[in-house]
Amino acid sequence: MTPSCRLSLLGAEVDAITPDEVMDTIAQSVVAKRRMVIANHNLHSLYLFHRRADMRAFYDKADLIEIDSTPMILWGRLLGKDVSRAHRCTYLDFRESFWAKAQSEGWHVYHVGGAPEHNPRSRAAILKRYPNVRLSMHTGYFDVNGSDNTRLLADLADKKPDVLLVGMGMPRQELWILNNLEQLPDCAIMPIGAAFDYEAGVMYTPPRWTGRVGLEWLVRFLHEPKRLFSRYFLEPWVLIPHVVRDLMRRRPR
Repeated sequence: MTPSCRLSLLGAEVDAITPDEVMDTIAQSVVAKRRMVIANHNLHSLYLFHRRADMRAFYDKADLIEIDSTPMILWGRLLGKDVSRAHRCTYLDFRESFWAKAQSEGWHVYHVGGAPEHNPRSRAAILKRYPNVRLSMHTGYFDVNGSDNTRLLADLADKKPDVLLVGMGMPRQELWILNNLEQLPDCAIMPIGAAFDYEAGVMYTPPRWTGRVGLEWLVRFLHEPKRLFSRYFLEPWVLIPHVVRDLMRRRPR
């Protein structure tokens, strides 16, 4: 499926959709019992996308590709694309809508990711807000090529979740989805990074207004400069040729 809202930005394709439209897409997947991959792009994923063939293969399989990046949206607007801040989709911004809908619709949500010692706190935080949510969890610390993976796939086949959230960090989570896609249940599948670490309170959560004004990256960097220096100050240089190509395409013929 290629949505009518699909755009080309920085050498990759993304969809100009709102968080509410993402919720509607998940609901469609659940009702139809259709396997659907809902991916996302930010500047870090674009770096990996242009450097790794396996990441490009993952995005080729995606039914929907959210824009999880205010700088990408601002770049799209500069190019005259029909995109706005309303199209930024990230777990921390839509999580309350997601869990409220999961509870009201009776969705069974299965999360793969997180450390064993943190997952009980994540689960407790979500169930405190939404006590009737059906939530299964599996740590992200396992051998993706061994018997642990086989047992996980068997558990997923047995439980048949409506939504599968995969939070093992990029690109590990995307490649796990890609490599196991044909064995995953017919459900909505979403890579969500460290989302449940925020739920557990073990990772700093920037104020949500910083994302709306395009400063969330700076706040994150100030809290974790050593880990994020390369991501925010070195990786974007890989995108320069794609910036030039976007500008060349925008020139009037």
